[in-house]
Amino acid sequence: MNLYIDNHKYHYEMENLCRAFLFTEEVAVLHEYTELSAPYVLTSVHDDVRVTLCTFTFNKTLSAPLGDDDELTMGQLLYQLLSQAYDRELPWGILTGVRPIKLYSRLCDRNGEEAARRYFSDTLYVSDEKIALAQQVRKNQQVILSHSDRRSFSLYVSIPFCPTRCSYCSFVSQTVEKAKKLIGEYLPLLLSEIRYTAESAKELGLRCESVYIGGGTPTTLSAEELDLLLNEIEADIDLSHCAEFTVEAGRPDTVTREKLLALKKHPVTRISINPQTFNDSVLERIGRRHTAQQTIDAFRLARELGFDNINMDLIAGLTSDTPESFIRTLDIVRELDPESVTVHTLAVKRSARLNSTDAVREQEYTAQMLTDAATRLTEGGWEPYYLYRQSKMLSNLENTGWAKPGYFSPYNVYIMEETHSILACGAGAVSKLRDVDSDYIERIFNFKYPYEYISRFDEMIQRKARVRSFYGEYNKS
Repeated sequence: MNLYIDNHKYHYEMENLCRAFLFTEEVAVLHEYTELSAPYVLTSVHDDVRVTLCTFTFNKTLSAPLGDDDELTMGQLLYQLLSQAYDRELPWGILTGVRPIKLYSRLCDRNGEEAARRYFSDTLYVSDEKIALAQQVRKNQQVILSHSDRRSFSLYVSIPFCPTRCSYCSFVSQTVEKAKKLIGEYLPLLLSEIRYTAESAKELGLRCESVYIGGGTPTTLSAEELDLLLNEIEADIDLSHCAEFTVEAGRPDTVTREKLLALKKHPVTRISINPQTFNDSVLERIGRRHTAQQTIDAFRLARELGFDNINMDLIAGLTSDTPESFIRTLDIVRELDPESVTVHTLAVKRSARLNSTDAVREQEYTAQMLTDAATRLTEGGWEPYYLYRQSKMLSNLENTGWAKPGYFSPYNVYIMEETHSILACGAGAVSKLRDVDSDYIERIFNFKYPYEYISRFDEMIQRKARVRSFYGEYNKS
């Protein structure tokens, strides 16, 4: 599909909306052209806002007067045409952004919940099911968000190493097989960056609300290395206000008694042990070198050692998974009874592997999986408390965190709703500095790959001097 851009700057949202419908097709964005080549979408702003969709079986143009929000108008017109041409609607309507709950909350605060609901339904074309989900997530976040103020921050620490790389993964991580020698150089520098970050936070009078060690797979580190890392954080960061300290022990094949005992020596309050699926054949196809039974064993070992706040991640839409096998996964999760469950929708990196029949089936399967997850988790006592979206997700759906009351993860809420600064350390980490008075957010990007992080560490630390100067300009009182 060719997407032609004529006299406007809304190409990014229009491209994402096209991709949400055209799951198996490449979308070429063209700003300069001499003729139109079908199939195409032509979007233009001149005397009016105008969108034409021309395929081999469909050719129609919609237009609307110029107004206060021409980008929104163009999105509505494009959505209407795509819905007609492909005979389907998207559950989140024209929304393509990462944080729909943040938008919904802002509308609620400004105009009231009923007006926000109507706007989502009538203007953005969001389904009643997703509006109800947004309402519930917003309600469950309120207590956590009330603890965040102008001096709050959360600490994120990146361990960008994994045992193997999963086929669906888009995170910056390297397999230990290829990068094990880097850990010995990486870890001392990471500890140094944590010290530098802690000094900045102390100087600025910031208060740590949560700590999250992610990756990658942090438990790729040895027990001794984990102990060294956690000792550094405890020594440097005032944890007296810290409501949550999470370490992802995501890959069951990295979970050992020694590593879990190393975590127990420190104020770690929450861990993740992530099956993704309890279907062994699916695990093999996505490149996970562990079995469903290993996940169960790792979970029970953690329980035996006293971990009473465990999260499990699942992914809906994995290759060769079906609604029936996904229900079996949900049944095992309910039997294990973790405190929280995060249900992700597969974000496809290479949609070209699917033909149109496969795409329709996989999207229908994925939507059914999310519906089944909501039903079974609600029946089991879990509630949705945070939500976010990614590009190229099957059926343009969402990732939702579910938890038992009292076990909602503060860090997950803070990072998604962007209520305070996140100071991030390690390769691939991004610090987000927030001005609470204007909602302005400034980002500091660490180098993505471990070898870059190691070779250009001093240069990266110089960038992070911006944390101090930012607070000199913002959040002063």
